Amino acid sequence: MNTDDLRLLPWRGPDGQRAYLSTDDPNGFLSRLADNLEAAQLKTGADVLSYASRMLDDPDVSAGELRYAARRLAECLADALRVAESRGDRL
Repeated sequence: MNTDDLRLLPWRGPDGQRAYLSTDDPNGFLSRLADNLEAAQLKTGADVLSYASRMLDDPDVSAGELRYAARRLAECLADALRVAESRGDRL
């Protein structure tokens, strides 16, 4: 599939593959939904980063808590990279 004219969406398809949107309308329902989800993903990433930073300053935090925070940070980083790729493709 040629993805040059497609928008990478911030969610995966039912088969786990990348999902793309083909539209000329940046104000269409799916475009706005994708914009809103991207904004939510970036906000969540900022929130998780703030939480994890505070955890790193806490000498009493457990290894399990740190692993949990690291997993969430990895998920947020993956989301942020997908948003950056999608937005970069649209420049």
